Amino acid sequence: MAIPHKLNVIWCRTFQGVLKVGNYFMGYRMPDYMEGNGRIKELGAFLKDKGINDVLVVTGAGMVKRGQVQPMLDGFDANGIRYTLQTYTTTDPTSDDVEAGYRAYKENGCKAIVALGGGSRIDCAKGIAAKAVHPKKTVAQLQGLLKVHWKIPPFVAIPTTAGAGSETTVAAVITDSKTHRKAAINDPFLIPKYAVLDPELTTGLSPYTTATTGMDALAHAVEAYTNKTYNTKLEDRLAREAVKLIHDNILIAFEDGGNLEARQNMQRGAFYAGRAFTRGCVGYVHAIGHTLGGLYGVAHGLAMAVLLPHVMEAYGAAAQKRLAELADICGIKGSTDAEKAKGFIDWIKETNAKMGLPDKFDVIKDEDIDQMISWADKEANPLYPVPVIWSREDFRTLIETIRS
Repeated sequence: MAIPHKLNVIWCRTFQGVLKVGNYFMGYRMPDYMEGNGRIKELGAFLKDKGINDVLVVTGAGMVKRGQVQPMLDGFDANGIRYTLQTYTTTDPTSDDVEAGYRAYKENGCKAIVALGGGSRIDCAKGIAAKAVHPKKTVAQLQGLLKVHWKIPPFVAIPTTAGAGSETTVAAVITDSKTHRKAAINDPFLIPKYAVLDPELTTGLSPYTTATTGMDALAHAVEAYTNKTYNTKLEDRLAREAVKLIHDNILIAFEDGGNLEARQNMQRGAFYAGRAFTRGCVGYVHAIGHTLGGLYGVAHGLAMAVLLPHVMEAYGAAAQKRLAELADICGIKGSTDAEKAKGFIDWIKETNAKMGLPDKFDVIKDEDIDQMISWADKEANPLYPVPVIWSREDFRTLIETIRS
């Protein structure tokens, strides 16, 4: 029998209250990082200095073909770093991808992992790292909260997009190869030890990818900030700074892909947003977005771009004060919190439109909606401290809102 919604709200808020206290013992941190043009070339010397050898490099096959990985590998060769190259062509990491990567890690005697790519490649590498300390467990058994609970091998994350923020998060989102369900491995031990923010790696991104990854980063920051419950002053500050950086730079990066200053600011914004939601959590934007990716292959960033304004509107008054604060930071005017919140949401919609992104989806099938609701509800509740706890009907209403 289904739990009455009021009781479910009490259960969720009670769980979140306990976890708020528990978060102080989780050991959250930011990776040590270096940033700047061409810093990827220096990684070999950096690893040598740290005594790190026998590295598994997780990256995209296309990046290798285009020569984007070679400057790093040349640095490895120059510094005597042994490496095994594990490449992928899949858009989102699957459990089969993780298993293949772990086999390569084990068979080649690797002792460390370097992930070079977007959020998907970094998440895949995190899954491999989790398997490295739990070789007998499946990916499905590792998905959930605090199931790694063991120090992973030395891990370096090098983002080639400014979006996922995986280089500083606890999460690795993996799609089950059989069921197509997306779910996250969430554990502070998955936070990379080191990160490299090199804007030159992002200059080759298409305007479309720049747009969708940038909106992904914005969704991280906005959801973390409107969630509020788990945040310390640090997460609130990082979320605000991320929103400001993205607000001021996303259209510049979209229109002029070679603008290294805008690219660097977008990378920093994604990094800050990733750290903000590492503790603050995401919300229903992500919970529903993951179902769209799992069922229909909708790119994660595109799902975030479309869902973000709709979900923020659906929260209503519960999110208006925090959205108004973000509007103030971005210079969006209004005489009341409600007006400022509307202005901020309108800015998201207008930015999407300027970048040619849709405001709805035409792929959602009637017969899949109940499954989407179940998956989203299971992912989000009771963990995500969203402004409003939704019932199944609330999820259904939102899903109908984004259908075209």
